[in-house]
Amino acid sequence: MSQKILLDKINVPGIKTYEVYRKEGGYASVEKALKKLTPDEVVEEVKTSGLRGRGGAGFPAGMKWSFIDKKSGKPRHLVCNADESEPGTFKDRYLMEYIPHLLIEGMITSSYALGANLSYIYIRGEYMWVYKILERAIAEAKAAGWLGKNILGSGYDLELYVQIGGGAYICGEETALIESLEGKRGNPRIKPPFPAVSGLWANPTVVNNVETIAAVPWIINNSGADYAKLVLVVLQEPN
Repeated sequence: MSQKILLDKINVPGIKTYEVYRKEGGYASVEKALKKLTPDEVVEEVKTSGLRGRGGAGFPAGMKWSFIDKKSGKPRHLVCNADESEPGTFKDRYLMEYIPHLLIEGMITSSYALGANLSYIYIRGEYMWVYKILERAIAEAKAAGWLGKNILGSGYDLELYVQIGGGAYICGEETALIESLEGKRGNPRIKPPFPAVSGLWANPTVVNNVETIAAVPWIINNSGADYAKLVLVVLQEPN
């Protein structure tokens, strides 16, 4: 029997608020990562998990993280692709609308793993009410000490912002999204260089989908190996 991960707490009354989310164990992955794990150890857990990009490409998330340039000394960024422009698709919207702190927690833990101090959630322009939900959740998280300077006394700093997109379908492609995030027309870039080397403002950047990032807290709270077992069970279940 498969186990709920992303939707496990979705029906808890008030889960949209920080108080309830925290009471239900929220932000535990941030505590564990910042107090007990190095960034590289977080990356290794995600690699072990076998987590793949949930935006459609299916590329191993941990491997994508390991490609980010750490030698140049340039600032690094994590960008969440919440554009979700495919007709009839609403899985990312559902997570952001009903359990926004799960995405915020995933962004913090993932940004720590990448060494990113400035990260973004890029959301489609039609999701204005979801934008307001995310802004409220970010403000709650920052007020509680999960964002900003010296998080949990760890010396790690992170600022997280939501950017509204221009409503173009092409901005679901990661380099077009980066162009739009920089204030330009959302045209795809020629690759190479890839975003992991030269992305947002020519800095090393990882772009992941909402659902991908939202899975990271469970992986860190439990283990990459446990997540991999769950995926294996799902793949082996009969139709």
